[in-house]
Amino acid sequence: MSLTKQISLFSLLLLLAAGLIFYITGNKTQPESMIPVTVKVPKLSFKAANGKILYDANCAACHGANGAGTQSGPPFVHTIYNPGHHDDAAFYRAASQGVQSHHWKFGNMPPRPDVTRAQIKAIVTYVRELQLANGITYKKHTM
Repeated sequence: MSLTKQISLFSLLLLLAAGLIFYITGNKTQPESMIPVTVKVPKLSFKAANGKILYDANCAACHGANGAGTQSGPPFVHTIYNPGHHDDAAFYRAASQGVQSHHWKFGNMPPRPDVTRAQIKAIVTYVRELQLANGITYKKHTM
């Protein structure tokens, strides 16, 4: 076998091994090209419109305009954040206590002690209305 064919075969085997390792260890995030996502913005209720103002001031820098995500933080308009997997209490915990990275590879989210419980409630209302407008509904979480 010629040296060129040996190198090509070695490269192919190396690529297959890397793919197998990637598959076995699991990819915890969407490909970076998928962030941000496209979000349809509905006509918002009064509470959600208030939540949008608060979201824009406190969340959008990382989680993107209208929950679409950025290269710094995941999109909230994503099925992983459906109410059956991440209920409203998960948003309260994340904002008040922070959260360790577990679905995405953006790093840990620090707590946001400057955001009150009432503000978080308004933000969650906004996020849930965005999700609903984009077809994200309750899906029972199973392990």
